[in-house]
Amino acid sequence: MITTQHKEHLVEFAVFGEFTLADFKEFEELVLHEIKFSGPVNLLVDLRDMADFTVDVAWEEIRFSRQHAGDFKRIAVVTDSQWVAWSAWLEQLFVNADLTVFADEAEARRWLAEGEA
Repeated sequence: MITTQHKEHLVEFAVFGEFTLADFKEFEELVLHEIKFSGPVNLLVDLRDMADFTVDVAWEEIRFSRQHAGDFKRIAVVTDSQWVAWSAWLEQLFVNADLTVFADEAEARRWLAEGEA
């Protein structure tokens, strides 16, 4: 399950439990809408409560990232999992955005705000 929010050039989403393909499709629709009307966006991705993800999510995420490599400015990933942090760093191969992993949500928000200043 995911929760999403968006406001001026920022899309936020958090994953709770298993991250499914249906969840990812919901995220995709929101991001594509924001990009269409606002241009490149920042992302705040909170994965602290993610238990797992399905293989089809991993594949879809790679496909989506490659197709929209230039549509993001900054991506802040909030996690306390070393494995998820490593995966996020690997994601930098597919996007032309600044991507940083944070353990603290407040720090992630400050970093995103600095990018807008």
